[in-house]
Amino acid sequence: MLRTVASAMLLLACIVPAFAADPVPAAKVEKKFAVGDQAPEFKIKDAAGKVIDLAELTKKGPVLVRLTCGCSGCDKELAYFKEIDAAYKDQGLTSLLIFKEPDTKIAKYAVDKKLGMLYAVDSKGDSWKVFQTTAMPTNFLISKGGKISSIAAGCDPSGLLANKVSEKAAKVVGAAVVDVKKQADAKPADKVETKEVKK
Repeated sequence: MLRTVASAMLLLACIVPAFAADPVPAAKVEKKFAVGDQAPEFKIKDAAGKVIDLAELTKKGPVLVRLTCGCSGCDKELAYFKEIDAAYKDQGLTSLLIFKEPDTKIAKYAVDKKLGMLYAVDSKGDSWKVFQTTAMPTNFLISKGGKISSIAAGCDPSGLLANKVSEKAAKVVGAAVVDVKKQADAKPADKVETKEVKK
């Protein structure tokens, strides 16, 4: 009898950890967004405190949401995404940059880089949770009406990823494709004015 109880306890010791190893119930596992999915409900305030509502933007036309920061890689890519904005905004594309940086840093960055696009600051990274991504940067191209047309994640300072985003944007707005890498590379880099300190 003692042997039977010991065997039963050993069996339980082996079975219980197998169930305990999965602490997240299957119903709670969130799937990542995919092309064709409806974009999430999303609102964020811009630097002036005005609410930017993704649903309202996508009623008017397609939106390119770029979850980014001001690191050197993302900074190099910015020139290409400025070209995407310039190439397709007349066809209805709205670009929205969301920076995971402090407000004060981005306020200066926006002036220095002459950002003409919508932008907001999310230093806590809540936007990444809403869009179910951890990659920085991640670009979501959302068609008019709110369906995700393209997702491009990762930093590519060469401009090749931005060219792929440009191709998708051109298709969404019904325009000719612009080689944004070529456009940006032909322009002089944004220069920040510095003042010499007299001694």
